[in-house]
Amino acid sequence: MRRPVEPTQYTSFRFTAHLVETGIDASIGTVGDALDNALMESAIGLYKTELIKPRGPWKHLTGVELATAEWVNWYNTTRLHGEIGHVPPDEYEVGYFQNRTEPQVTVTT
Repeated sequence: MRRPVEPTQYTSFRFTAHLVETGIDASIGTVGDALDNALMESAIGLYKTELIKPRGPWKHLTGVELATAEWVNWYNTTRLHGEIGHVPPDEYEVGYFQNRTEPQVTVTT
């Protein structure tokens, strides 16, 4: 007996068909494969560990929204990230673009 497909199933055939029709590439791994989400899950883990849990319990959504905006600003401008040389992402990005060399175009005749 066939099991009915749940209408909320994320990887449904209709959902996939819609992505294909609109030219969107899906980022859906296999079952149990968290590689697609590893970076996001790491950031969410830090967010929860550094902001949500220590400052909770939260009484109002507005408080969470404001604290989140402050945390994102701090995360990008002040927090040191070991993976990029113990500098904040904003500083790393500035250095990246300052040191980037443009490819040379050679014209042959």
